[in-house]
Amino acid sequence: MTTARLPLFPLNSVLFPGLVIPLNVFEQRYRALMHDLSELPEEMPRRFGVVAIRDGHEVAPSAPGLPGETPPEPGPAAGFGPEPLRAFHGVGCVADAASIRPRPDGTYEVLATGTTRFRLLSVDASGPYLTGEIETLEEQQGDGAGALASGVVRAFRAYQKRLAGASESSLAGRAELPGEPRVLSYLVAAAMVLDTPTKQRLLQTPDTASRLADELKLLRGETAVMGKLPSLPAVDLTRRPTSPN
Repeated sequence: MTTARLPLFPLNSVLFPGLVIPLNVFEQRYRALMHDLSELPEEMPRRFGVVAIRDGHEVAPSAPGLPGETPPEPGPAAGFGPEPLRAFHGVGCVADAASIRPRPDGTYEVLATGTTRFRLLSVDASGPYLTGEIETLEEQQGDGAGALASGVVRAFRAYQKRLAGASESSLAGRAELPGEPRVLSYLVAAAMVLDTPTKQRLLQTPDTASRLADELKLLRGETAVMGKLPSLPAVDLTRRPTSPN
């Protein structure tokens, strides 16, 4: 494991390795972050750390463009209290910005991909945006990951069918799921309709086999519950909502 310092981008959602996430960046602190990343030499990676918010607000209540009578709260830690480290979950994901597009109004349109998990060790609020000392987390495959992956694929297909209310034939044209257990575990974790604490639990699971075993229980449980409901709307499991910031 290695340590490093990265800019932080807190969200009300969990980013997993391999997941592509679009960001609509309009708050000043994150605009400053994207400006600095875009100024890096082309050959350098444009990385930042995404952490899920445990207690706080993704967008400060007084952010420009939002309704409210409260005067702007200064500083990069706005909305996260006096100790930002406590406001965030302890495990996050490094994001690599594939594109950072400035708009005429000074905001940014960003497309990033999750790469590596990390543990957040400390948070520094002395600059224009939050930075954190992180420790990268390696992942072991664990015992029985291959067999668990096969079970998760079957359970996930049944889950998709129940969630979308689709027939078996309508699922035939879907793209094949990845065969590599670790990649599969992250894709399923990102695609399932779960609350943030549950997704966070899946992110910080120490090994792939344990994550797949947890997902198998969740998939079977959710599918059983949905089987008792009269109908469900179709849902695109691969779509990720754009973060407001």
